[in-house]
Amino acid sequence: MAVYTTIDDPEAYFQGKTYTGDGSTLSITLDGDTDMQPDLVWIKNRDQTDSNCLFDAVRGATEVIKSNSNSAETTEADTLTSFDSDGFALGADVKVNTDTEAYVAWCWKESATAGFDIVSYTGNGTDDTDISHNLSAVPKMIIVKNRDAADAWQVYHGANTAAPETEYLVLDTTAATADAADRWSDEAPTSSVFTLGDADEVNTDTEDYIAYCFAEKQGFSKFGSYTGNGNADGSFVYTGFKPAYVMSKRTDTSDGWRILDTTRSTYNVAQNRLRADSSDAEVTASSQDKDFLSNGFKIRNTDGGYNADGGTYIYMAFAESPFVNSNGVPTNAR
Repeated sequence: MAVYTTIDDPEAYFQGKTYTGDGSTLSITLDGDTDMQPDLVWIKNRDQTDSNCLFDAVRGATEVIKSNSNSAETTEADTLTSFDSDGFALGADVKVNTDTEAYVAWCWKESATAGFDIVSYTGNGTDDTDISHNLSAVPKMIIVKNRDAADAWQVYHGANTAAPETEYLVLDTTAATADAADRWSDEAPTSSVFTLGDADEVNTDTEDYIAYCFAEKQGFSKFGSYTGNGNADGSFVYTGFKPAYVMSKRTDTSDGWRILDTTRSTYNVAQNRLRADSSDAEVTASSQDKDFLSNGFKIRNTDGGYNADGGTYIYMAFAESPFVNSNGVPTNAR
């Protein structure tokens, strides 16, 4: 039988974790059968309007950037204090650890095998600047933040229009896709570099940036697009795996970056929504419905943020398990 995945154990590279804060110091152990020391941890308070806080091992523990804000990086000693062998440690900052409040953390391991590279670079203010990455594959999604200034997050997505290298999206706003040559210099990324224009958001001289670069890996990750049909029997999106996490964004008009996952929605249909562009607390409603299936996901609502008739959407998805593993064994739907 053909090999349907390059990664039999997604838990080695991506895990979600829910936890309850204690308002003190807290060590979080991931729940997967495989130990994973994360290199990117994204934390959101599900109960309150606290910011989405992102931490990565390249910038270092306690260095915070917020996906729902254009604010520069800040050092906050009481947030995430270490990346551990199977989890992470927290201080008592309310954004990550308020007593009795509910949180979710999405955790990724940096690895070319899993198609994820964290790239730190310093801008030079020059158009057509190549930045090296270590994926050894073409990135399908690149998320960039200026660490030094209040510049918006910039997103390249390989399924965003027919010429994605000419377009950009903004992670911290609801804005539709926009055309601008000064983001990616109208050049598609390659298996060794991505190219920058001279916009302040991606390439100000002497300022420091972080870029999260993702390549597709069969049976583990997918960065695609779909068109809505405006029907409760909505579009089916094939990923080649049972999703654990899906973030989607409508691109033809303004709407939010919506996140559903199996860590918070433990049975179908997934209804527990958070947004990368908003500090809002978690929303649970039938208007957020997605079925997470053994080989993809299916929209079960007519909400314009997921399924407007003729609306265009992009998504990033990571696996709970491959549809068929390398030994030919299929997974089961939830």
